[in-house]
Amino acid sequence: MGVFPGFGSWISKNNQQPLKAESKRSENGESKSASEKDTNNNAPAKKKKKKVVIYYDEKEDRRQEGLWHKAEKKHPWHNPPLKIKVTNKKGVYHMNIELTVGTTPNIVYYLMTDPKGGPFFDYNKWRDLMKNTSRKVLKENGPKRVIMVEKAVAYNLLSLTTISIPLHLTMEENRKDLTTKYKKDKVMLMKVFEGNYKVEPVYVDRERLCKKKKRLPMSREEYKKCSGGQGRIGSKLTINQYFQPYPPFNIPPLSWFIRGITIKTSKNLLNLLQEFALSLREAGPPPEDNKSSDIDVIEVHNFLKM
Repeated sequence: MGVFPGFGSWISKNNQQPLKAESKRSENGESKSASEKDTNNNAPAKKKKKKVVIYYDEKEDRRQEGLWHKAEKKHPWHNPPLKIKVTNKKGVYHMNIELTVGTTPNIVYYLMTDPKGGPFFDYNKWRDLMKNTSRKVLKENGPKRVIMVEKAVAYNLLSLTTISIPLHLTMEENRKDLTTKYKKDKVMLMKVFEGNYKVEPVYVDRERLCKKKKRLPMSREEYKKCSGGQGRIGSKLTINQYFQPYPPFNIPPLSWFIRGITIKTSKNLLNLLQEFALSLREAGPPPEDNKSSDIDVIEVHNFLKM
């Protein structure tokens, strides 16, 4: 799932600034087809166009990014506090996270599922806080796909040294509903490691722009109408993570240590996501003519659920 075809070169330019994370958002629109040569007249090599299917309104998303960019000076976005609640039932921890992000749901979902690992580069310590080391698509059916991925997560151990925590996961993505389920194939020290996340729209300007209406809008169509097309759409990211360490790490005080690592690492990763969203709001959307000529984009807005 790409955000916009042509975003790749735009992101590369913005990555020259300190807080721009190393995103490869053009993955969905990247073409690697071989060139075809005309041996008869030595014509220039022609690239075969790659068809890319997307499950959202690209033009509307681009318009939304423009609204976020224009509003950053007059009505700047302030990140609401991250909400984390951790409970324990029969030895299994449940970490529920709610995060509101100042950019569109399609962008947030792509950054979370970016094949290159997402915007999780820490410029302060000049390292990847999380990256993909291996990725393989096992099955794909419309917007749904099953992926086997290996990730490496960095953690500072007692502020003395950095250790790399390997995660081998199977992920089920739905690029239309913006949901993902995942479970462990192999995770260091973990007997249970699974969860899910989803991204939902947030109508951030509805009280400011729609307060004169009898009721606040409940859908994108109502929101666009009552706000005169000027209402920004943000994102609510909800994560449910379940984990249980193997013995003896499931017994205090070792279990407390594992719990602390999980919470702190999650906070650090989501802070980088917020920083990247800020960089997008400040930069604005890529120009219309920034699309790759090697790509045919096919939009599917009414894909039937399977």
